[in-house]
Amino acid sequence: MDLWKKLSKEKKKATNPDFEKTQKKEPSKPFNFLESLNLNIDALKTELGNSTDFISRTVEYNGTALAVFYIEGLADGDVIQQSVLKPIGEELKEHQYPLETLIDTLCTKILTNAQVSGRFERKDLVTAILSGDTLLLVDGCQEGIIIGTKGWVDRGVTEPSSQNVVRGPKDAFTETLRVNTALIRRRVKHPSLRIETKQIGRLTVTDVAIVYIDKVVDPKVVKEVHRRLDDINIDSILETGYIEEFIQDKTFTPFPTIYNSERPDAVVASILEGRVAIIVDGTPFVLTVPTLFIEFFQASEDYYQRADFASLIRLLRFMSFLMAMLVPAAYTAVTTFHQEMLPTSLLISLAANREGVPFPTVIEVIIMEVTFEILREAGIRLPKAVGTAISIVGALVIGEAAVTAGLVSPAMVIVVSFTAITSFVIPSYNMGIAVRMIRFAFIFLAATFGLYGIVLGAIILVLHLCSLNSFGVPYMASVGPFHLSDQKDSLIRLPWTFMKTRPSYIKNNPIRKK
Repeated sequence: MDLWKKLSKEKKKATNPDFEKTQKKEPSKPFNFLESLNLNIDALKTELGNSTDFISRTVEYNGTALAVFYIEGLADGDVIQQSVLKPIGEELKEHQYPLETLIDTLCTKILTNAQVSGRFERKDLVTAILSGDTLLLVDGCQEGIIIGTKGWVDRGVTEPSSQNVVRGPKDAFTETLRVNTALIRRRVKHPSLRIETKQIGRLTVTDVAIVYIDKVVDPKVVKEVHRRLDDINIDSILETGYIEEFIQDKTFTPFPTIYNSERPDAVVASILEGRVAIIVDGTPFVLTVPTLFIEFFQASEDYYQRADFASLIRLLRFMSFLMAMLVPAAYTAVTTFHQEMLPTSLLISLAANREGVPFPTVIEVIIMEVTFEILREAGIRLPKAVGTAISIVGALVIGEAAVTAGLVSPAMVIVVSFTAITSFVIPSYNMGIAVRMIRFAFIFLAATFGLYGIVLGAIILVLHLCSLNSFGVPYMASVGPFHLSDQKDSLIRLPWTFMKTRPSYIKNNPIRKK
């Protein structure tokens, strides 16, 4: 019976994301400050626990006792000393104020950086202290003051570690939310830029910012973003990957339907086209929605170069996408089922190279592809100074040893190496992972049905892509459904003088240039 109840409860949680929230969430209660400072100190220590980094400091000036509460490492100790305790001490030593007006006097005359005063909801009070703010209490007063003293050590703005460009901005997002929003504000100096913040995660209480341009974005998209974020019910949010899995339209697809970037210029460009950016405190990667398939073959540098050069590079990226996905499968199909398609001299050369190889072609391909994926993963996880050398030297040594030992043919090493290089041309790391996964599916289809299997796989792939959506926008928009006006910035890019409108799915303000 207990097992049945447990399974029933799990079913309700799966079908209703708010089930656990409605079952366990307690209403927020006001924190009742008492007139006794010692009792308030005990109450706060009980509320926040006996943590060694929770600091409570009591001082007395001219008979008036005060206490400050903050988290060491999150609050700036110098600010607390110089901007809070020092001016209060100097003022109270010279003047004595009645307790009834002391809080107002502190806020308006002494503490000019005090953000809030009065009674607080318990959740807001605890969150403020745990976010780096300082709580000030006065003995005999039933009110407190929250003072903005955030001052933890963070990483400065540096160059992006991914999506590098030859020409263009060199700054990247950091792990600090307000630094990231400032990088966007710096580029969009318009009052219609909106930044809305909410907190997600029952334990981490992570700040999440929603950024968009009010006069450009579709209000339905903003509303849908808020709805999906509000439906997230989890105890922790540590990176945008958590949110991406919760809010994406379809889970069972290898293709990313939400774009992420650590480049402020790329995110701002998306916002200017009517998209919504989602920034999570604690990670430099920012999500943008809705996302189109063609975005993963575009780079920020395309808009900083000449249009003709950018168009050629985009076509090269898309060709590399197709080759990275299909070349091993095509080689397997032709050498296994369709040898008559090869010139006689090439066929004889391939047969001579395969002499002594104990495995069929499909096993050769799988061995080499898996080996290269292992080397690629090792290169990523090792320290940067060692990882690159391991990837290059490892590939050369293993490839040469495999050919010398007669385990694989030289032609197979060339095919796998060429495929790996073409996969690096794709600007998006997530799309590159999707290509690597789909490549194995095409290899198995080619090994089973030959070229007919590749054609069948391509048809299924196109149908799958056309079935995807991203926040109500077709994933293949500009191609399916086809809009001639959207072709100005898809596989090719026309000069800026021709791009007078935003993408066709932008209904609010489609005019970019008059």
